[in-house]
Amino acid sequence: MYFLGIDLGSSSIKLSVLDAERGTTVSSVTVPEFEMEITAPQFGWAEQDPENWWQYVKNGIALLKTKHNTDISKIAGIGIAYQMHGLVLTDEKLNPVRPSIIWCDSRAAQIGDTIYNSIGAQKCQSQILGSPGNFTASKLKWVKDNQPELFEKAAHMMLPGDYIAAKLSGVAQTSTSGLSEAALWNFPEGRLATEVLDAMGLPERLIPEIVPNFGNQAQIHPDVATELGLNPQVKITYRAGDQPNNALSLNVFKPGEIATTAGTSAVVYAVSQNDIYDANNRINTFLHVNNAPDDKHNGVMLCINGSGILYQWLRKIMSTDRNGLISYETLNTEAAKAQPGSKGLRFYPFGNGVERIFNNKQATSGIQNLNFNIHQSAQLVRSACEGIVFAMNYGFDVMKSIGAGGDLVRAGKANLFLSPVFREIFANTTQTTVELYNTSGAEGAARGAAYGYGYYASIGEAFEKLECLERIEPTAHLTSQYADIYNEWKNNINLQE
Repeated sequence: MYFLGIDLGSSSIKLSVLDAERGTTVSSVTVPEFEMEITAPQFGWAEQDPENWWQYVKNGIALLKTKHNTDISKIAGIGIAYQMHGLVLTDEKLNPVRPSIIWCDSRAAQIGDTIYNSIGAQKCQSQILGSPGNFTASKLKWVKDNQPELFEKAAHMMLPGDYIAAKLSGVAQTSTSGLSEAALWNFPEGRLATEVLDAMGLPERLIPEIVPNFGNQAQIHPDVATELGLNPQVKITYRAGDQPNNALSLNVFKPGEIATTAGTSAVVYAVSQNDIYDANNRINTFLHVNNAPDDKHNGVMLCINGSGILYQWLRKIMSTDRNGLISYETLNTEAAKAQPGSKGLRFYPFGNGVERIFNNKQATSGIQNLNFNIHQSAQLVRSACEGIVFAMNYGFDVMKSIGAGGDLVRAGKANLFLSPVFREIFANTTQTTVELYNTSGAEGAARGAAYGYGYYASIGEAFEKLECLERIEPTAHLTSQYADIYNEWKNNINLQE
C-alpha cells in the first residue's frame, strides 16, 4: 500500500510516494523544473496563481508514473503540506476569484495591528496567543476593504493546501491547525475565533468545513481519479502547514523537541503543551499536528523571511549569463574559504517582507563594514550564512525567554543545511546539537497520510525507519568565537529595523 505526500512550497512543489509496509520512499519528484514565479504588483506584495499549483501537482503525479515507473494505482491516501498563512479565495465551483496572497506578502500588516489594538492586546494574546498580524485573516480583511467586488464573488476562504485538497476531492475544507495559522483559532476554548471575524467584519460563511489534521477528510473525486490515473477510493487523510509538517517529518512531537529548516525562509519550531506567547508578538504559537482536545500540543515558531531567498539572490548576482547560474554547491565551497567572522563583514538578511521578530515591521537587508580591498566572494557568502543564523538565534533567544527551547535540534539534510559551514555556524551560535535526517516535507506528508489513513497504529510507528544521518556538536572554542561575532552583529541590528 502506497501513500502520496505533496509539499506545496512557494518555490516548488515536491511529491513523494511512501511504501508504508517497508517504511521507505519509493519515488520523489520536484516540479516545476525552475522555481515558481512570485508576482509583486506593488512593493511589499507577493502573489501566486493557485491554478498553477494545481497544474504542477498534476504534472508531478504524471512524472511519478512515467519517469519513475511508480504504480500510482497503489496509492491509498494523500497527505498535503503547504506554505503557511496564504489566502486562497474561490467561488462555489472552487475556481479562484483572485491570485493567492502568499505568506511573504506584507500588505495586511497594518490591518492586523489595527485589529489587535481594537480587540486589545490582553484579549488577543489570551485567545489567539498573539496578534492577527499579517496572517490569513488580515489578508482576507484587506480583500474585503480593497477589492469588494472580488470579495462578494468568494464562497470559500482556504489556505494553499486546502485548495489542493479541494481540487482533488471537490470539497472545500480547512483544518483546525490551519485556522490557528490564519489567526482564527481560540486556543483556550478550542474553537473558531469568531471574535476576530467579528472585529474584522468578516462573515463566517467563508469558513469551509473544519477537519482535524489526521483522518478520513475527503475522498478523491471520481473525475479527478480518472484524469490522474489514481484509484477512485483514494482518501485525503492528512494536511498541515509546512512548518508543523516539517516537525512531523523529523519526528518532533513532544514538549522540548525542536525542528528547524532553512529553505526560502528560516524557521525554528518548538513543541509545547502550554498556551504560551510573546508579549511583543515576535514569535507565534499554532496548533501542532498532534494536538487533541484532551492532549494539548502547540508549535511555537519563529520565522526569518530572508534565508534561502538570500542564497538564491547571491547565486544570481554571482553568476554570468554566459556560463549560466552557478550551483549552490559552489556557494557552499566559497563560504568554506572564509574564516568565522568573514573579516568583519556583517550581513542582515531582512529583505523579504515584514519580519515578525521586529513585530511585523518592514525591515531592510544590509551589509556592514564592506571593504573593497579586503572582502571577496568567500567573505560575502559566509557573512550571508552567518547573518541568517544570527537572525534565527535572535528569535531563538525570544523563544527561550518564554519557555520554549532546548539543546537538541533536528533538521532535514536539505537547503542551507547541506552546507557544512552553515551547520557549523548554527550549532555553535545556538549552542545546540544538530541532528540531520534524510527526509523531506513531502515524505513527511506521506507518512502523515499513512497514519491518518490508519495504516500505522501510532504516530511513532510511522517514523520507526527514520534514521539520523549526522550529528553536529558545538565545540567550546567555536561557541566562544561565534558568541562574540553574534553579539557584535546584534548590537547593530537596530539599523535594519
